[in-house]
Amino acid sequence: MKVRSKPRLKLLGDVVRFGNGKSIKPGTEGRYAVYGSNGIIGGSDEFRHENGVIIGRVGAYCGAVVYCPDRFWASDNTLVAYPLTDQIDTRFLYYLLLEAKLGQHAGGAAQPLVTQTVLKQVEVSVPDLATQRKIAGILSAYDDLIENNLRRIKILEEMAQSLYRAWFVDFRFPGHESARFTESDVGRIPKGWDVKAMTEAVTVRPKVSIPKGGDIHFVTMGGLSENSMLITEVESRDAPTGARFQNGDTLFARITPCLENGKTGYVEFLPSDESAACGSTEFIVLRSKTVCPQYVYLMARSDAFRDNAIKSMSGATGRQRVRDECFDQFFLAQPPEELLA
Repeated sequence: MKVRSKPRLKLLGDVVRFGNGKSIKPGTEGRYAVYGSNGIIGGSDEFRHENGVIIGRVGAYCGAVVYCPDRFWASDNTLVAYPLTDQIDTRFLYYLLLEAKLGQHAGGAAQPLVTQTVLKQVEVSVPDLATQRKIAGILSAYDDLIENNLRRIKILEEMAQSLYRAWFVDFRFPGHESARFTESDVGRIPKGWDVKAMTEAVTVRPKVSIPKGGDIHFVTMGGLSENSMLITEVESRDAPTGARFQNGDTLFARITPCLENGKTGYVEFLPSDESAACGSTEFIVLRSKTVCPQYVYLMARSDAFRDNAIKSMSGATGRQRVRDECFDQFFLAQPPEELLA
């Protein structure tokens, strides 16, 4: 009977060879993908890497991990990891680094930062090469299923956005042909609809009480998608901190570049509507008062809403944040209850 050896704990420095990314002219196009700290940010006619793992080195996506089996360019806010020996499978290395949660090893005063020196000291469990390949094969198959589902989710998200624009922006709701319209401060709106400042229809940063002690759900900026309502990563903390929210709330990124990139989420992962969770201090929590939770989320994804928020941003270059006062300057036409339902 063959006895399998147990995976051994090793330092990443004994498993991984790190390299630094390099800056590239913005707006470049080309056949090779250019990776930033959270995925593809453009293209290039040149490449510097092939079949490697890209790690976010600095900023909001510090510690994020992406795998590219092809040729690519990595920007200067990344590190690139390769197997140090032929006894490490590159796809397995990706899952190994993903599981290691590298962001928790970040330092830096002004913004999060991971360095090669620190990462090399992280302990990881490494099985033999055959087991690595089996693990990578199984996880890759699951990733393919997830990717297919995410494509379906994206289509549904686009359908929901189209419905929001048609009904509540362009006023092409069911029965609009026979509706009467009137002039208002925001242009022509259906008669009977009221013009409201967003803060009359939505509560900004609602007060939420969370008891101390026990495991508390916590959402990082990395848990928000740039094009989907889904919150994909939820951690556990032992004390309440940061933004606080409940099911039905919308999480809106207030800091650059997360806002410009579309980071927004809809909270529906909590076990009950009475449950509460915490998240990044860079979230603005939005809660429906006179509309409905889904309307708030779709509004937060709309170009007009985001443009209004972006114009209000202030602060040091690269760390600008939305000012809450901007929401008083965003107006909407309050739909009737029946149409919201």
